[in-house]
Amino acid sequence: MSYLEISFWHVAFAAMLILINGAISVALSLRLEKTLLIASVRTVVQLLLVGLVLEWVFRFDRWYVVVLLGCVMTLIAGFTAATRGKRTYAGIWFNCLISIWASAWFVTAFALFVVFEGTEKWYQPQYSVPLLGMVLGNILNGITLGLNAFTESLVNRRDYIESMLSAGATRWEAAIEPIRDSIRTGMTPIINAMMIVGLVSLPGMMTGQLVSGMDPMQAVKYQIVIMFLIASATALGTVGVVVLTFLQLFNKDHQFLGHQVISR
Repeated sequence: MSYLEISFWHVAFAAMLILINGAISVALSLRLEKTLLIASVRTVVQLLLVGLVLEWVFRFDRWYVVVLLGCVMTLIAGFTAATRGKRTYAGIWFNCLISIWASAWFVTAFALFVVFEGTEKWYQPQYSVPLLGMVLGNILNGITLGLNAFTESLVNRRDYIESMLSAGATRWEAAIEPIRDSIRTGMTPIINAMMIVGLVSLPGMMTGQLVSGMDPMQAVKYQIVIMFLIASATALGTVGVVVLTFLQLFNKDHQFLGHQVISR
């Protein structure tokens, strides 16, 4: 297996393409120049740091180092998910973290112990770190979309929900439609991705494997596994955070604590 090595000069040439985005922003007065610059710098710095960390993790090859790195990645994902929505409430960080941690680590563990059971070690960084990273990234998007849709729906339907509760409906009956809509919203992006994968787009992992010289059918098999892993993890994470939010904002006396939901 071989691959074409890319120098930093090649990376610099590719980075020049971001000037197209800047030109569009200037031409249309989008005022995105500063944001694009910050995003570009962060992309380079963050990925270079990750590269250095992964080189050390791959070389050190100890289970506790892999687990520690996974914990840091999960904490960052949980914090990001809790801060990206338009609205917040007390306990949102805990709910996001628990949902991401449980769903991501369960699915990743299933992959390492069942799907990739032929590996020498369950914590082999070559598999464990990229798998967890891809799963976390997709769960993060699902949870952010689902949670934002749920809190927005609760605020917009507050009068209807409270009238349902006052008429004798249970908290579940009053909130079931927002719950369904928000979970559907969180799961839609991954479903759309599954609909077009291979026909419209070649995912990053599969592209990287093909570029590195892997047999195309093996790359396809890997990608199929990844798609199912991230789909199930996204569903689990989205359902988890919506249900936890529901339990947080509706008490056992079937009262809606809408005052806890505030705008950022």
